[in-house]
Amino acid sequence: MKDIIENINKLLESRVRLGIMSILLVNESADFNSLKEMLEVTDGNLASHLAVLENNKYIKVNKKFIGKKPNTTYSVTQAGKKAFAEHLDALEKLIKKTS
Repeated sequence: MKDIIENINKLLESRVRLGIMSILLVNESADFNSLKEMLEVTDGNLASHLAVLENNKYIKVNKKFIGKKPNTTYSVTQAGKKAFAEHLDALEKLIKKTS
């Protein structure tokens, strides 16, 4: 059974991190408030999950100012796309082997 789950990515087991990656993969980018709204999480919860993904180079942070207001957006890196695809592939194999 261990070989069935060995390619499942521990970083993407979290509902919030999986949601962040899913949103960013179908959109070019998303800002903090949009992610927070879509995922229905608190500021602190979202910030901690974004930090984990950024530290592992799955997402990149883009900071700029719109007028005098700071605007932070997030996008998926190539490494993030690869990790997400491998995670989905591992989940599909797990489902096929156990059904």
